This record gives sequence, structure tokens and C-alpha cells, in this order.
Amino acid sequence: MRAARVEIGVVSKAHGIRGEVVVVLHDPASTSLDHATVAHVGGVRREIARARSVDGAYLVAFAGVADRDQAAALRGAAVEVDREDLDLDDDDVLLADLVGCRCELPDGTPWGEITAVEVGLQDRLIVRAGDIERQLPVVDAFIAGVDLERGVVTVTPPDGLPEDPAR
Repeated sequence: MRAARVEIGVVSKAHGIRGEVVVVLHDPASTSLDHATVAHVGGVRREIARARSVDGAYLVAFAGVADRDQAAALRGAAVEVDREDLDLDDDDVLLADLVGCRCELPDGTPWGEITAVEVGLQDRLIVRAGDIERQLPVVDAFIAGVDLERGVVTVTPPDGLPEDPAR
């Protein structure tokens, strides 16, 4: 299921005294804020007054955020943009699109449901199957196919992948 908005990063800190924030992107190579005019910060729609790329992050000034205290209050907030504002092809699949999909092994055996994506140095799908939670690294070797119409991700997990009790 393709979400209308896509999380692209998080506000890491205030920058300077005029209300700018540092937005660290989940994909440091992304240019998603280069031409965006609106972002949703912590679920609140905000106009982007200025945005400039700096070392895999962006310095962003949001309309209505005028000083360091207001900027600091945004620390830790997720930053989302409308999917239609991203330069995506029709067949592009984002990690966020996988949440809610069922996982199957290549022979069709059910393997759980993707309940979340943990973004970091190594992105991971969080897959739950009953009382079991698995963290599957997002690498081509482990993701054999994605069928968003059916809501199915075919996976080829490595042997010995840890399984933890679901929380």
C-alpha cells in the first residue's frame, strides 16, 4: 500500500538563532527537499521558506519558526513530504510501501508480516509472525520480489537469523 506521505528524515537539532533546523535524511543522497515547498514535521504541515543541502542533511527554515527555541522544539520530529512531490517512477518502491505486506518464502510458505522499517546504517524490515519478531536486513540477496498489488514480499532469509519474542 503506497502512503500519500513519505518520511524522508528527522529534525536532528536547531541551527543558529533564526529558526533553522538540521534535517538528517534517511537517504543522504536524496534531493527530496531541493524543490519541496511543503513538509509535514511531526505531523504538522509546514511551508518551507528555505532549504539547502549540507553534507547528507539539509538546513531548513520553516515559515512561522522564527527563533532557536521554536526550532529546538522540533528536535526529533519526523519529516515527511507528499509522495507526489518526489521524483519517482510508477514502478519505484519505497521502504515505507512494504509496511503491512505479508512475507513469503519462495515456495509460498508464510514468513510473517512487515510491521515496521528501521532505517539506519543497515536498513531492516521488522517482520512479525505470531510471537516471533525478526529483523531482516534490506539487501537484494534477502528480498527476492515485491508485489504491492498482492501485498506480498518474497524473502530469502539467511540461515541463523535471530528470532526474538514479539514485544
